[in-house]
Amino acid sequence: MSDGAGKPPVVIVKEQTNVTSGTDVQEKLISASEVFANLLKPTFGPRGLDKMMYKTDGNTAVTNDGAKIVSELLVKHPAAKMLVSMCQSQEEACGDGVTTTMLLCGALLQESQTLLRKGLHPLTIIGGYRKSMYSATSMLDNIATPLSDEKLNSVAETAMIGKGAEASLELLSGIVVNTLKTTSENTDYPAAEHVSMFKSGKGSLSDSRVINGVALRRRIPLDGLPNDIRDSKIAIIGGDLKIRSMTRDAQIKIATPEQLDSFVDAERRRKDQIVDAILSTEASVVLCGGEVDKDILHALADSEVVVISELDERDLRNASEATSSNIIDSILDASPEDLGSFGSFAWERNESTDMVEDIIRIDDCPSPALVTIEVGGDGKEATEEAIRGIYDSLRATSLAMSEEAVLPGGGAAHSMIAHHVRTQMESEPGRERIAMEAFARAMETIPAVLAENSGQNPLDKVLNLRSEARNGNCVGINKDGDISSVGGVWHPKSVISDSLETATETAISMLRIDQVVSARGD
Repeated sequence: MSDGAGKPPVVIVKEQTNVTSGTDVQEKLISASEVFANLLKPTFGPRGLDKMMYKTDGNTAVTNDGAKIVSELLVKHPAAKMLVSMCQSQEEACGDGVTTTMLLCGALLQESQTLLRKGLHPLTIIGGYRKSMYSATSMLDNIATPLSDEKLNSVAETAMIGKGAEASLELLSGIVVNTLKTTSENTDYPAAEHVSMFKSGKGSLSDSRVINGVALRRRIPLDGLPNDIRDSKIAIIGGDLKIRSMTRDAQIKIATPEQLDSFVDAERRRKDQIVDAILSTEASVVLCGGEVDKDILHALADSEVVVISELDERDLRNASEATSSNIIDSILDASPEDLGSFGSFAWERNESTDMVEDIIRIDDCPSPALVTIEVGGDGKEATEEAIRGIYDSLRATSLAMSEEAVLPGGGAAHSMIAHHVRTQMESEPGRERIAMEAFARAMETIPAVLAENSGQNPLDKVLNLRSEARNGNCVGINKDGDISSVGGVWHPKSVISDSLETATETAISMLRIDQVVSARGD
């Protein structure tokens, strides 16, 4: 680098450093976004195709979930990393709409590339995009529809369409809605965090069901323990269920047999004290996060109390929320208010040829703050893909329940946004109206891709949608690629609004970059 002609160069970076300036910067960033958007484009919509991900460890995954695909890619390009961050932000905020966000951002950047080549300044494009975004988000309230039970089921179905859970769409969407309604009665707000997933490893996806409690995988220590316990209490202990070990080394000198008997009797009395404390609570089931002394285990088994040990913190927390109980540090300090209740407790022994752990189900809890969806299937790739679809549906449905408003899908909302922006740009006197027109064209990417993936001509469908929008008809692309009222396809308002804002702000951030300094020289 030099500070002027005829002067010696002042080197401030390494020789291999490559500096790209001017319009070449935007060209490179936009090219990267176009490659990324085209990667997800064929997976979009109900007729979207799947991607096979071959991982570095040799495992494979087949999916068309945008969040899954983006998370598995080992991206190197700096623009691609910005797009990955954008997708992660959308996934964390809404749990759905990742592919839509990627397509919108890619379309906005491709439209801006055309304007840059025509000589429009990047800040002019940014100004037009930002005005369009504010105008678009403000008009979403005008086309939003109040939530109803029918629309809530449609939201749950829409989030699962095109994913592995679609094989049992009606069953699973009903399960999603029922689980959220159940937990919303016992929590401050409905959320996917109040629903746990459990893979049964048996049957098919149609065998999935709701457990109003929790399901665990642990080995039942004794074959003779009670099974099918009804309407009883449960105690959850966070630590060990045994005599605490001494923190310091100590030696006890025993001189007579009587002293030995006294020492053994004292230890036995302490164990009996623990057993009596548990029996006094009238708990039929004890979940323990640590180890359980064998003498205590057998003494409780004789009293028909089931003890399950060495559960991890997540299992204890889920069981606590499901049974409305507290996690106890020491059973000696337990009070009746710390115990929870359940309707049924049953365990299913797995044979030695199957998994080591048994399946334990705590069901029919009276007021669960957490419920479990037991997902049927072999528990492998297909089940994992179905669980991702169910989780996306939980996130979308919980958002719809919180907002109590939904927007039409199938590209209908984006088509109305495009029409609204075109109407608003007529009152814009400056060059920013050119960018607003480009913004409107980018919004039409969503119905265009839906039509293309359904085997239809995207241009014809987009032109027809423009005509319908001018007449005030909010219609979109159905699963066959035809223009119709997409009454059974609904999205939470925040999924579309957050997707629009995230895509626009990411595109604006890229357009504001005027120089790339690469220390690697590429």
